[in-house]
Amino acid sequence: METKTALDILKTAILLEKRGKAFYETVAAKTDDPDVKKIFSIMAEEEQLHIEFLSEHYLQYQKKGKFDKVSIAAKADESVANMVLDKTITKRISAAGFEAAAISAAIDMENKAIEVYSTRAKESTDPEEKELYQFLADWEKSHHKILNDLNEELKEKIWYDNQFWPF
Repeated sequence: METKTALDILKTAILLEKRGKAFYETVAAKTDDPDVKKIFSIMAEEEQLHIEFLSEHYLQYQKKGKFDKVSIAAKADESVANMVLDKTITKRISAAGFEAAAISAAIDMENKAIEVYSTRAKESTDPEEKELYQFLADWEKSHHKILNDLNEELKEKIWYDNQFWPF
């Protein structure tokens, strides 16, 4: 594998994560709801972990010309998932408001990250690189699930509030 290609992919991944972090921090700062603020603050912290993780792999690859074994075990913060599953949070978010729009935009960002990481995992011939990007794709999928579950709850809320149900 060409060194420049691997390093370019890592730089692209770091940039994606930095943009995600900035977005989540902005939403957390602009919302008045403490639980929504907490969700987006935790998502920003997760993106920071991704930045650090990718930066570490970037430096290692730059020095050694190869990928190291994935060295950390990370998972989505369970408190965020539990908050999303708690129906009271969706009652406080307007399904057509700022927070709901931010959730929708965040889903798109997570989809892009999943696509980049999954594609690179499939294309790579280096088993360590393949493992790295599959690990990141799975990590992003956990974020996507949290946001998607919340979005689905909000969608059902707006459908119900506007009597979009066929029955």
